[in-house]
Amino acid sequence: MSKLIISVSGLRGVVGDSLTPEVAIRYVAAYAATLPAGPVVVTRDGRHTGPMLARAVQSALMAMGRRCLDGGIAATPTTGVLVRHHGAVGGIQISASHNPPEYNGLKLFDRTGRVIPTAPGQLVIDRYHEQSPYWMPFDRLGELRPIEDTTIAHLAMIASICDIERIKQRRFRVLLDANNGSGSVLGVPLLEELGCQVTVLGAEPDGHFGHPPEPTAENLEVVLPLIRESEADIGFCQDPDADRLAIIDERGRYLGEEYTLAMCVDHVLRSTPGPVVTNCSTSRMTQDLAEKYGVPFFRSAVGEANVVDLMLAEQAIIGGEGNGGAIDPRVGLVRDSFVGMALLLDAMASREQPISALAAELPSYAIHKSKIDLPAEKVASALDALENHFADAAPDRLDGLRLDWPNKWLLIRASNTEPIVRVVAEAPTETEAAELGSEASRALTNL
Repeated sequence: MSKLIISVSGLRGVVGDSLTPEVAIRYVAAYAATLPAGPVVVTRDGRHTGPMLARAVQSALMAMGRRCLDGGIAATPTTGVLVRHHGAVGGIQISASHNPPEYNGLKLFDRTGRVIPTAPGQLVIDRYHEQSPYWMPFDRLGELRPIEDTTIAHLAMIASICDIERIKQRRFRVLLDANNGSGSVLGVPLLEELGCQVTVLGAEPDGHFGHPPEPTAENLEVVLPLIRESEADIGFCQDPDADRLAIIDERGRYLGEEYTLAMCVDHVLRSTPGPVVTNCSTSRMTQDLAEKYGVPFFRSAVGEANVVDLMLAEQAIIGGEGNGGAIDPRVGLVRDSFVGMALLLDAMASREQPISALAAELPSYAIHKSKIDLPAEKVASALDALENHFADAAPDRLDGLRLDWPNKWLLIRASNTEPIVRVVAEAPTETEAAELGSEASRALTNL
């Protein structure tokens, strides 16, 4: 049996194996028991297992006496907007993000429309493990109501952060790879509102992915040549719940997810200087940009909730994670691929340059990732040994061990679900990054 993966922001597992209707019902009941009185929004990302889980989730909420607002298929960032727009006390997005088709999951939101922070998330986990659900009697059951229009509020908020008319004048040709996830639901009307000529791959949100769902270079090999064939100015590639965005330039070259956040930050800081937050595994490009524009830069532990916590504490004007997840507080406190699309089109229009030129202006780094088998009981001593091995680096124990040099860094973090540590190295060239990662791996293996 596969392992159910539970974190403070939600859970995911293989449907029919570790993730069953019973698991979903118990987990949702635990979540609902922590909420104040009020309705809860429920959405899903288009996977073919979504309708089954949606009915289980909705039944659990109604059995708890909750009014359930059904948003149908919607992107994760749209869920956050719907929670706020409808005055809900929480939200549940049924999604396994970039995991393979056999997976699905539940992501939890609080009443502010953000992924729930650590403390409330831990409370849900504790109730799930320790307490049985409390069901309401027949005369106190909740009700199910559909949300008639799930995109209008989100679309209006995104339109407010860019110059629509300026973008419309350029008549950009855009290839949108929604990959049969939820991204086309808002992605198509947004791009049309911005006056773009849109070619859509995987427009039907049925979860029958045209390629593996994570928008990495290897998974997008079938998409790259289509950019030049369609004469597109840019390619936007989403993961199934559309909170992450990878970029392909007009030449058919994969820029990737790290560039998404960096280019968005560059565009925002040009007109609105202010604090910036990323997590500790995000490319140094964003830190360099903050230094270039003379604004404060802050680094959080890995995880969207941690980024948002720090953004709120430091009143950041933009933040996010290097997996293609830009967070713009003007729209919401959720990673948002649609924010990325609007900001990048606005940048191209305002500066009258192709996306390849905007990317070329950024500091150049390469990231190398690997993993090493290591039992949990050996992690602490291994991190100590690595800190001693790389004595010339500045150490940081915010999340695992991060080691910084003037133009490169190394992060070693233990997995929460497997007896491994993940090693991430970034340096000016691929060779240097790989060598740094290999040196760390050799040091770990020799312990």
